[in-house]
Amino acid sequence: MLGDPVRRRILELLATGEHTSGAVVEVISTEFGISQPAVSMQLKVLRDNGFANVRAEGTRRIYAIESAPLADVDAWLAQFRTFWEQRLDALGTELARGRRELGKT
Repeated sequence: MLGDPVRRRILELLATGEHTSGAVVEVISTEFGISQPAVSMQLKVLRDNGFANVRAEGTRRIYAIESAPLADVDAWLAQFRTFWEQRLDALGTELARGRRELGKT
C-alpha cells in the first residue's frame, strides 16, 4: 500500500495540511505525469485504507491525512530503528572525525 511512490507523495502533501482534490491532482500530475482519474484512484486507495479522509465543501473535496494508521506503521518500523540508529551514529562519528582531521591540516 505505502510502497507506491504516488501514494507516498500524496501523503507527504497531506502531511502539510488539508488540500483540495484539484490541488493534489495538479501536483501529482505534474510530478508523475499521470492523469486526473489516476490520481483520483490513488486518493481512493488512501481513503479506503484509512490513510486519508475527505469532506465536501460545496463542490470541492478537501483531503486530510489520518494519523492513526501512520502511528501503526511507525510502531511496526520501531523494531528496525536500532539498525538505522547504529549506522547513523557511526556515520556521525566518521563525519566528526573527518571534520577534526580537516581542521588539523
